Amino acid sequence: MAMDDDGITSGISMSEKPSRQRQRDQRKLEVYEEVLSRLKDSGSPEVLSPSFEDELWLHFNRLPARYALDVNVERAEDVLTHKRLLQQAHDPAIRFAFDIRIVQMLRGDSCGPNSKAEDDTYIHPPPTFGSSPNLESLALEVHEEHVQDEDSVSNAMSVFSRPMHEITISTEDKPKLLSLLTALVSDVGLNIQEAHVFSTNDGYSLDVFVVDGWPYGETDQLREALQKEIQKVEKQAFLPAEQLPDIKEKLPFKESFHEHVKIPTDGADVWEIDSRLLKFQCKLASGSYGDLYRGTYCSQDVAIKVFKPEHISADMEREFAQEVYIMRKVRHKNVVQFIGACTRPPSLFIVTEFMSGGSLYDFLHKQKGVFKLPSLLRVAIDVSKGMNYLHQNDIIHRDLKTANVLMDENEVVKVADFGVARVKAQSGVMTAETGTYRWMAPEVIEHKPYDHKADVFSFAIMMWELLSGKLPYEYLTPLQAAVGVVQKCLRPTIPRNTHPKLTALLETCWHQDPAMRPDFSEILDTLNLILKEVQDGSEDRRKDKSTSGFLSVLRRNH
Repeated sequence: MAMDDDGITSGISMSEKPSRQRQRDQRKLEVYEEVLSRLKDSGSPEVLSPSFEDELWLHFNRLPARYALDVNVERAEDVLTHKRLLQQAHDPAIRFAFDIRIVQMLRGDSCGPNSKAEDDTYIHPPPTFGSSPNLESLALEVHEEHVQDEDSVSNAMSVFSRPMHEITISTEDKPKLLSLLTALVSDVGLNIQEAHVFSTNDGYSLDVFVVDGWPYGETDQLREALQKEIQKVEKQAFLPAEQLPDIKEKLPFKESFHEHVKIPTDGADVWEIDSRLLKFQCKLASGSYGDLYRGTYCSQDVAIKVFKPEHISADMEREFAQEVYIMRKVRHKNVVQFIGACTRPPSLFIVTEFMSGGSLYDFLHKQKGVFKLPSLLRVAIDVSKGMNYLHQNDIIHRDLKTANVLMDENEVVKVADFGVARVKAQSGVMTAETGTYRWMAPEVIEHKPYDHKADVFSFAIMMWELLSGKLPYEYLTPLQAAVGVVQKCLRPTIPRNTHPKLTALLETCWHQDPAMRPDFSEILDTLNLILKEVQDGSEDRRKDKSTSGFLSVLRRNH
């Protein structure tokens, strides 16, 4: 959960990695020694244990290297809090261990293009995590006043404009836990201003959220409210597999566990296929809830998306039904072709055409491929054609990114993976948060109503990725990037040599206000115009070169 999407660090050559790793190891050791020294000086009772030094070193080694980079050694006691919460999370009676404390935002933030802080100074002591080099793009300054009572807190807070709380949560790491925690915090009525997300190497998480939206003098009430929300999601998040049959019997659509998953249909076509006719060849990819295989169906090369039986639930069946319903509706050369589905649990399969070229993500980040401008524009045009078709049919993809754009053997690019796609609501707006944080539009992150323009924002981030060859916000965790997009209008830096009209297009497509973003029909017009200019320019250069060569020959002959 805490890893950058798919655990990938982009843009680091093989020769750089060993040196970078040594630097991180050295920094971790330095932070460990400084924290240990400060805790000894503080006289903390825990330090008196003979095994404490080993336990503290084990704590640092359980967490990724960037944890040491983010820790503020001047608040060494916070490391004890993190260590304690991780220990408590192992207790089945606790599950979600959390801690809350008051912090203070020193300045307000705005999303204007020219906004700048008047005062970037920290007040001692500095924040627990705010001085992290990973957060240079966010620069959210927070700190805790050392006060003894709420009157003192009130006096201290009056100096500033934004009293806040820091919530630290530790629990067992699970798929979609990050979405669960952010939704939980939102349900309490809090707004996330800063976040630091870590996963341990033994399957637990440590997540730190700086939030506003709760009166500073009511920390105990916030603790109670958070505990109530945790109790609501605790059973769902940690439901033992052996209890699943009991839950099934209580569901209004329990028959779907024994019969076919019911897919909405208008009787227009037949899409149920016989799983016995599927031949599996090799696994292409594996995810939390399913695996992707290459195979054949009636001698045709296909991709087979298999939902893992142990994860099949009522929610998964609904998502499966929605994906099949949408895929059977679409027919376009720039959308991956749906072949059919098997809808009888526990064998839930979605079968599509096989795309031998793989994903744009793999091409960029695994094969280290580079697109020249004409090819890049053709890719963008193909994606725009597919997205324009979807939008014309009231389908919002909601997870447009390079990993979900595939190439066939003829280098035709197609939009794929409709696992979270939805038919647009009659009102034209939607509210559920979905997608991937690095590519997600700000209105989706903030749980605000949104429409098809959210896909346009994701398209712009994807275009930047094609231009730069880098992972968006590669030095931030996904959640840190999301906070930056919403609170700081954070956007990737467009490469200097980018075509001016393409630069303008990206800036318009990722505009903070969805109404200012163009439709894909307008994007297509712009991209075709840029491509024509690029091709005409190349043709002119070839003519100039040819003429120059001809004149050179004439000079030599005379």
